[in-house]
Formats: sequence, structure tokens, C-alpha cells
Amino acid sequence: MPKVETIRGLERGLQVLKFLHSEPISSLHEIHAATAISKPSLLRILNTLERAGMVARRLADGRYRLSVFTDAVRKRDRHDRVAEAAAPVLGRLCNKAKWPSDLFVPAGNCMERRETSVTHSPFMLAGLHERIGGRVGWLMTGVGRAYLAWCPEKERDAVVRTLRKSSNPEDWLARDPRKLERILSEVRQRGYATRDASYVAGRYGEIPVDDGAAAIAVAVFDGKRVHGSINFRWIRTAFTVEQFAARHLADLQSAAREIAGSLRRKVG
Repeated sequence: MPKVETIRGLERGLQVLKFLHSEPISSLHEIHAATAISKPSLLRILNTLERAGMVARRLADGRYRLSVFTDAVRKRDRHDRVAEAAAPVLGRLCNKAKWPSDLFVPAGNCMERRETSVTHSPFMLAGLHERIGGRVGWLMTGVGRAYLAWCPEKERDAVVRTLRKSSNPEDWLARDPRKLERILSEVRQRGYATRDASYVAGRYGEIPVDDGAAAIAVAVFDGKRVHGSINFRWIRTAFTVEQFAARHLADLQSAAREIAGSLRRKVG
């Protein structure tokens, strides 16, 4: 039989997919080092795969990964789905409002950052732990309170039961259910959550450091399930919470609805 030629561009695209399958979160340099494909060609390949829905790019650090919405990914994580859906939305939100936003999802006795637009914001908020995977508590933070305010009662009760056993000072509200419910009721009435007045940032369970920031947060809620919470953070001397909410709450709520809608469409 005559020799059939192969398609070089397709071969290189499959080479990239194979590498991303073995190294799920990779930088352009790491893909280049592993495949020996030039960076300009890699950018074209990755852009093509991204448009086809095969590859996604993380907003926080620009690293590439296989899209969790494709069959190429064997193990699916619902929180990875939320992060991938949130990335372009948080990017547009930052472009419009300039202040940074984060996506946090449940991680047992705390909340975990899965995406952030902080590297795209012109505003520097000192002292923050901005890494993906950074953790904060449930009960003193806006993202934790927003999630608990709108999640199903059964899920909320399970979280609070876990936190009642905690020795972390941030979790004391779990042992005062009446006060906690008053706080969550206020969140529902107001339409957004805020940090507790006594809260200062820091990794969950570590020595806190005042980051000089304030925050508002809303739940990513599809009417049945809360997928996570997104926030806005700003330098607290620039605006009061009420002033900032008057300017930007509608955009934050719209972003949460867009993320939830994107998840419904992609899962459906």
C-alpha cells in the first residue's frame, strides 16, 4: 500500500494533549520543555484547543489544563468545573471594576480558593495569601457566610456540627447557633455577606495578619445547589461596605448568575 502522510499540526496537538493528561496543571514553558514545540507554535495549538473546549487556562496564573468538561479528563472534580466556569467571568469582572475577586469552594472545615483575578487587578492589597489552594474559615469571612446563607439546611448543619468540635478561635460562632442564624438571616436580607468586623486575613488556623482589605461576597447558587462563593476585595479605607456595594454588588451578583448558568449549560 502507498505510504499515507500524517498531519503534522494534528500530531503536535495530540502531543500537547498527552502531556497535559500526565501533568494536569502546566505552564507554557513546561509544555515547551516536554514537547520541544516552539512557544509561538504552542500558543497557536493551545489557543486552538482552548477554542475547541479541550483545554482551559487558569485565570490566577495563566497555567494550562485539560478542560474538566471534556471526556479527555478521567477524574472529574465538581469544584474544578466551577473554577473553570468562573475564570473568564472573574476576568471580565476585574476588567470592569478593577478590584480583584476570588472563587472559594468548600474544603471540609474551611473554604479553599480555586480561582482569583488578583494578578489582573491594578490594585495591590498587601499581606494577602493569594495562591490557589489558600484556605480561609467559614464563619468570619464573607465567602463562608455567603455559602452558608444560601446552601441547603442539611449541608449547613453538617458544616456547623464539624466546626463545633474545632479549637480554632475563628470557629467560635458554631457554638452560638442563635447568633450565627441571625448573621445568616441578615446576609439573605441584604443580598451579600461581609467579613466579621474582627476578622483579619491569614491562612486558616495560622497567625492572622491584617491585610487592610474589606470584602463583600455572594453565593454561586443555581436555585438548588450552592457551587461556591465569589467576592470583591478592596482597600477598606477607600470605601465603606455600603458605598462599595452600591457601586459593585449588581456586577458581582450578575457574575455569580453567569457562572451558575454556565455550569448548567455545560453539565446539561
